[in-house]
Amino acid sequence: MNVAENFGENLRRARKQAGLSQEELAVRASLHRTEIGLVERGKRSVLLETAIKLAGAAGVPLADLIAGVEWSPGFSQRGQFEAKEGDEC
Repeated sequence: MNVAENFGENLRRARKQAGLSQEELAVRASLHRTEIGLVERGKRSVLLETAIKLAGAAGVPLADLIAGVEWSPGFSQRGQFEAKEGDEC
């Protein structure tokens, strides 16, 4: 699982827990409904500004949407993101 997929899975979970449709979340976040679908499927990464809008619209802390995503710094090689499956917000 990559970072965008992990974020999307967390967003979908938060949206459903809030009892919102993709369209309702989109309106609350001032985004288009198709954008929500793309993000939830991990097909689109979001900017920090959009992540903050989505967290606010879903009524969760931003940390819930990035749960399970970690950065491993590189010492003798480049760092990398790590997205762990199964982490819940």
